[in-house]
Amino acid sequence: MESHLRAKPAGGASLALGLTAAAGAAVLGYAALVERNLFELREERLEILPPGSKPLRMLHLSDIHLVPSQAGKINWLRGLAELEPDLVVNTGDNLSHPKAVEPLLDALAPLMQFPGVFVPGSNDYYAPRIQNPFKYFTGPSKSNGRKGPKELPWAELFRGFGNAGWVDLTNRSQSIAVPGLRLDFSGVDDPHLGRDRFSGFPPGSTTSGIAPHIRIGVAHAPYQRVLDYFADGGARLILAGHTHGGQVCLPGYGALVSNCDLPTWRARGLTQWEHNGTSVPLNVSAGIGTSRFAPVRLACRPEAVLLTLTETS
Repeated sequence: MESHLRAKPAGGASLALGLTAAAGAAVLGYAALVERNLFELREERLEILPPGSKPLRMLHLSDIHLVPSQAGKINWLRGLAELEPDLVVNTGDNLSHPKAVEPLLDALAPLMQFPGVFVPGSNDYYAPRIQNPFKYFTGPSKSNGRKGPKELPWAELFRGFGNAGWVDLTNRSQSIAVPGLRLDFSGVDDPHLGRDRFSGFPPGSTTSGIAPHIRIGVAHAPYQRVLDYFADGGARLILAGHTHGGQVCLPGYGALVSNCDLPTWRARGLTQWEHNGTSVPLNVSAGIGTSRFAPVRLACRPEAVLLTLTETS
């Protein structure tokens, strides 16, 4: 007997695959062309200053990853000077191109009228390289002391910051005076490259301990060992970047990776870091840019962070 059963046409499956591919392409296009250029200012308020202190407005910049052709990013950076911060903290990864130093310094020139401190990231020392983007989701990227095959003009970058008066905190500490308050900074070289060496916080004079002051730890990559020795040293605030906030996040869930040993739920924002009975506010910036070889952001807009520090209530 001849069977009257026939295979169903594959048109429905083809349509579904086509729609899925189109949706994926639309999401990728949005992440590459739109969201990575939707720069935002995140504002936070912390009651951590000694009693009687005036509010302090601190602008936290991180992971600019500048390419000279990024005119929109450059204009946005220049506009941040309108915030008139009391201090700028730059937590590294400023470059993504060997010819980016001059346009970066030009973009930051209005902000460099204000006092500032900085630490480097791996993409201040070495250029990014092309690699399989899916390796990013398997764990922290491997640096082996080098981020890429080409060294970037980091010394020129450091000189530019230093000539403007910004303080280099690469494995060193220094105090900065603001009206009515002393800021005791301790910074480290990039932990992702294994270059971090904690130098402690400034000891100051014999009477410095009774003067109003606050200790602030600064690093590019928020590895747990770094956060622990800042906390053990008496930090009242820790600032870091590196994670890009996860860069590609799931709406309603958040970051899938942090590119270090920091839990993914801490990959962006203000949380409390707890160690040996001490709890310290930790601000991790989602950063302003991306590697030029992975220029996408999804559910994780680029940001600068304005922290307003006030006296403890």
